[in-house]
Amino acid sequence: MRTYKYEFSHQSNRIMLGNLIDDMHSVHLHLLRLQRRYYRIYGKSASLSRILKHIKKLKQTTKRHWYQLPSQMIQDVAIRINLAYQRFFDNIEERRLGKTKRKVGKPKIKPPHKYKSVTFTQAGYKIEGNRLTINCLDKSFTFWKYREWTGTLKKVTIKRDNVGDYYLHLTCEDYEPSEKLPLTGNEAGADFGCKTFLTLSDGTKIASPEFYKEGLTALRSANKALSRKQYLSNGWYRAKRYLSRIHKKIADSRRDWFFKLALRLVRKYDKIAIETLNLEGMKKLWGRKVSDIAFGEFSLILQWMCAKYSKTFLKAGRWVATTKPCSDCGYCNENLSLSDRQWICPDCGSDHDRDVNAAKNILQVGVPAS
Repeated sequence: MRTYKYEFSHQSNRIMLGNLIDDMHSVHLHLLRLQRRYYRIYGKSASLSRILKHIKKLKQTTKRHWYQLPSQMIQDVAIRINLAYQRFFDNIEERRLGKTKRKVGKPKIKPPHKYKSVTFTQAGYKIEGNRLTINCLDKSFTFWKYREWTGTLKKVTIKRDNVGDYYLHLTCEDYEPSEKLPLTGNEAGADFGCKTFLTLSDGTKIASPEFYKEGLTALRSANKALSRKQYLSNGWYRAKRYLSRIHKKIADSRRDWFFKLALRLVRKYDKIAIETLNLEGMKKLWGRKVSDIAFGEFSLILQWMCAKYSKTFLKAGRWVATTKPCSDCGYCNENLSLSDRQWICPDCGSDHDRDVNAAKNILQVGVPAS
């Protein structure tokens, strides 16, 4: 499966897309309250078939206006709620058996401003060129078709972001794979760090632009402007959108840099190994800087890029020692502290850069990621 993302052009009828998303939020609200009542009475969730039958009765009685909404959209909302409850009950069973300590909470009702997407699965829409026609609205919407999609179209999703822009997501299967990049015979381990974003086992060091830090002045100014506005006034909404636009620009710039860096790495190396980090623990120690560097997002992009171009992606386990062992002889230097950036192995005499040595160990102990 592969998803293509396109932005809708700024046209006057885009507000109808927002109204459609808001209407589907009312469906989400009703069905989730229904599941909560069922859970409170019977201690379990209602089955999907029972919910779908109930929706059919609602359309004939108190929710006649639901006939104007695409039926597959309503079914998709019911399916997502049902899957959420299944994960909730499965997690309870797994924790009871001792298989996991991770806790999955009971599905919560999303407020209107956080309900941001609707999905078509098979019908209710038509795409011709760069125009999407939604049958229930009897309107067409233009999107920026900057590239063609390939494969069989299986799902169409419309999403709204915090700024108020709308995006079209097309999910296809049996798509044409990308051309394989030529093999270079190179391989590298990568050690993440706060001072140096990425240190490779061949000695290459890559610094992070720290986009959030660069945009901190604009963010502070926008937050001050928002705090001066009367809550929920027109000026407050304008200031809130302006603040969201700055956050979006920072996130887009960071993501663009990640994709370019990942492509540069897969072009140069046939095998890339990274470490598994405890990001939540790192945030407690170093706070905003860890979120700004965004190790987790880059790891996912690099893994996706390796799969796209048929390169090998490896991950070292969280509890595998990579910093203190010598990459040449394996001697573990227990006296190594965080301030020691250079050290000499007492056993074999090798002179090590702390981060380069860790990157070499990561490459040695890395295993294929699942």
